[in-house]
Order: sequence, then C-alpha cells, then structure tokens
Amino acid sequence: MKRVPFDFVQAGGRPPQEEQQPDFDEFEATELYCPKCGRAVPVRKSLLLILPEGDKYEYTCAVCGSSVGDKIDKSGQFYGILKT
Repeated sequence: MKRVPFDFVQAGGRPPQEEQQPDFDEFEATELYCPKCGRAVPVRKSLLLILPEGDKYEYTCAVCGSSVGDKIDKSGQFYGILKT
C-alpha cells in the first residue's frame, strides 16, 4: 500500500505498526562522564565477560583509566558461543 501525503493515520495519531521502524538498534558510547576527572571524557570499550545473556563490555576513561560504565551486548560476536 503506497502512502500519499493526504493519507490519515490511525486513531491515536500513530502510523500502523507495520510501517514503524526503530530509530536505532544500539547506542555506542564515545564519551561518558568520569567522576574522577569531573567531566565528560572519551572512553575505551573492552570485552569484560562472555555471559549466557550476552557479551559484557566495560567502558574506561581514556584520561585516567577508571571504570565509567558497562553494557551487555546481546548481538555481539561472542554471544553465540555460549548460547546452545
């Protein structure tokens, strides 16, 4: 079904579900706040653990080296190793 400029959306003001696409898949941090440095700093991402629920990565401050966060990536390259 081709949409034209004067098509109306469903009640509720949202387009139909099949036409909605996610705005993003995942975020990748390039800068995070470091409490030791007291400002937003560039970060380095390193693989910390391979878990059944996903790959756990740690973000460290590129200036002082302290840990500033982590994330679990369920779509990473190592995720399929433990999932059977």
